[in-house]
Amino acid sequence: MALKTTHPVLGPRALNRATLDRQLLLRPSPMGVTEAVGHLLGLQAQNTKPPYYALAARLDGFRPEDLSELMESRRVARIVSLRSTVHTHTAGDADALRRLVQAGAVDRELKMFRKGLDGVDLDRLVALATAFVEERPRSPKELREHLSSEWPDADPQSLGIAARCLLVMVQVTPRGLWGRSGQVALTTTDVWFPGQEREAADLDETVLRYLGAFGPASVKDMQTWCGLTRLRPAFERLRSRLLVFQDEAGTELFDLPDAPRPDQDTPAPPRFLPEFDNLLLSHADRSRVVSSEYKGRTWTGNQAHRVFLLDGFLAGLWQLDEQKDRTTLTVEPFGHLTRAQRAALTAEAERTLRLMTSPDTPYDIAIGAPAS
Repeated sequence: MALKTTHPVLGPRALNRATLDRQLLLRPSPMGVTEAVGHLLGLQAQNTKPPYYALAARLDGFRPEDLSELMESRRVARIVSLRSTVHTHTAGDADALRRLVQAGAVDRELKMFRKGLDGVDLDRLVALATAFVEERPRSPKELREHLSSEWPDADPQSLGIAARCLLVMVQVTPRGLWGRSGQVALTTTDVWFPGQEREAADLDETVLRYLGAFGPASVKDMQTWCGLTRLRPAFERLRSRLLVFQDEAGTELFDLPDAPRPDQDTPAPPRFLPEFDNLLLSHADRSRVVSSEYKGRTWTGNQAHRVFLLDGFLAGLWQLDEQKDRTTLTVEPFGHLTRAQRAALTAEAERTLRLMTSPDTPYDIAIGAPAS
């Protein structure tokens, strides 16, 4: 009988420090915004502000205007991609990663709405929708109405979902700009990024990039991150180029040979993360960041909460009350805070507020009692 292969074991703290380092959360990174967005393979952007707070937690001296300027100059954009959710990607990744993950969560989302598309010629839908949004950017409502005029008996929501899933479209500015924003308006990547190649990102290369940003990780971890399935063959093709570890349950974890794996006792300063941050969404096993006692505390129904980390792990929630004449950041810890932890959290809150609020706006920091 063949002996079961064993690999070096990485516990939750070792995985935590490695992942925080890849995620630029152990220390403020000197990376530029474009480089950071590319390194992280995009920023979750279901809402408009999370990408800004995600970068504020990670980059040295980040200013919201830095990301806004890149959006206006079309070097980054908002697009439906990983897990069929909206992400902010670099111009080079936006189209390529969307095409790579098309066969995963994007196609599965379309299948959920097929009943409402009875009698709809999807090839014609693509042609009509493409011509409509390329004439000028259109809102989802305008797109639904346009398609409903061709198929009045079809479900309007299903028509809109079909266009969202079958066309590679970006949300054009001013949507997502800091302090300005606007309603969602869509056009194709052909219009927004003219002259670019229209090919899916290489899967093997994307595996390596994922490990560089989220590793060490299992096959299921990457599948959770991107929404694709059956990625084992890609990891097997790359096995000879990778290091292999295992977690305490015996699951194989792959990693880049030269990627950082800090000592598990490396200090991890407090960090304030936005709702939907990919640190919390990109592994099948999230115990490297979320301990079992706090599992499920980052969500209420379909609403994700803003969270903060202490010693690298989920430790509570935070809220921001932005009034015209004052901003208040409220910390809601899950457990008792020591005096040193309160001081460190206050210092990180002040750093976040200085980056993300106007210098003329006074602010308060409130630390609440432990949540029940």
